[in-house]
Amino acid sequence: MCDSVTQLPLCGSFDLCFRKMLGIGANAASGMAVHDECKLKFMDLKEKRTHRFIIYKIEEKQKQVMVEKVGEPAQTYDEFTTCLPDNECRYVVSPDTARVRNKMIYASSKDRFKRKLDGIQVELQATDASEMGLEVIKSRAN
Repeated sequence: MCDSVTQLPLCGSFDLCFRKMLGIGANAASGMAVHDECKLKFMDLKEKRTHRFIIYKIEEKQKQVMVEKVGEPAQTYDEFTTCLPDNECRYVVSPDTARVRNKMIYASSKDRFKRKLDGIQVELQATDASEMGLEVIKSRAN
């Protein structure tokens, strides 16, 4: 993955609230909380550049956003896209083929999640791979 993507976490995707203890609480609109690891991994990516990418997933049973995958610094953009499921949403992509409920949960918790990940400057919403191609991401980052 290119450096501009490393510096620009894709957030259709990104940030929720902290629980009381660690400053992270439930999202009123969706009822989703954010696991502590989400913000910690984001800060590592942003400040230390220790990850190439982070894929966040909502665990519906636990009612919280969790880190699903952290890309190693040497991983490529193609390896990143390979990590994404075809028919499920992630805080990276919300495919047209995903269940309506799944898309609604991600959409309703997105803004609050994004606010918790301090430093997101550009948001890109994608429903398929063509909308999040490397060239599209680079153009949005500039």
